[in-house]
Amino acid sequence: MKVLVAKKRGFCFGVEHAIEMAEKLLAQNKKVYCLGPLIHNRQVVDRLARAGLCVVEELSEIHIPANSQSVNFETENPTVLIRSHGCRPELLEEVKKRDLNLADATCVLVRRAQKLVRELNQQGYQVVVIGDPNHPEIQGVVGYAPHVIVVAGPDDLSKLPSRGRLAVLSQTTHAAQNFGHIVGLIAMRGYEEIRVVNTICRETARRQESAVELCHQVDVMFVLGSHHSANTGELAQLCQRNNVETYHLQGWQEFKPQYVEGKQVAGVTAGASTPDWIIQEFIDNIKKI
Repeated sequence: MKVLVAKKRGFCFGVEHAIEMAEKLLAQNKKVYCLGPLIHNRQVVDRLARAGLCVVEELSEIHIPANSQSVNFETENPTVLIRSHGCRPELLEEVKKRDLNLADATCVLVRRAQKLVRELNQQGYQVVVIGDPNHPEIQGVVGYAPHVIVVAGPDDLSKLPSRGRLAVLSQTTHAAQNFGHIVGLIAMRGYEEIRVVNTICRETARRQESAVELCHQVDVMFVLGSHHSANTGELAQLCQRNNVETYHLQGWQEFKPQYVEGKQVAGVTAGASTPDWIIQEFIDNIKKI
């Protein structure tokens, strides 16, 4: 089978930075805790867990073993690693209060969105963020100003006030087409002022553009990445909207031969949390068909 691969795919610089930070801390024999999975990829998270990275949901789960002499810590207290999605500012304060060491791997673009939310609120705007309210990035960003409104789709526009000054931002991994569509619908509601700031990651946008370009050259598309990855899900939906049969798979283990029955050319792309070895394994195997 002929296989075409998207020019832009796989790890983004934010994910690479977070993984490198975790690996560096673990190599120093530090006890490292991460609040939630470091990235949305099970294979990478499992590999880091085997190296000693502990994933917890709450700070209250973090403790120093009673028999600390059996563990060679460079520092007295454990390190809390903030994942690339960022977190609420209150959590950072709580880490300091508990006298835990802090390693912040928040993506620079997420940090920019956090700063904008705070500044725009201080300037008197009602801040609106377009994205998934259940995504950890959004759950962190909304903590940087009171009463931030999250809009996932057109049905959420009823949450908006009927008048006033709005500042509209986006989840960094959101599809640019959907962001533009929602902004257009907001503009039609007649607000006295709407300030739109494009906070979509350019790397995410490039992956989406590359995927769309590939859709017009293949009979079937495979989008590789975790089912919990927002940007991978957006890629898969984007390919489907471009009228090509699309499968969102975590890796080769989820592939089924019927996916390519009657097909001549397959396209492959991957989300920003998908490591190269998963992409290459899939390409190598599907070429053999």
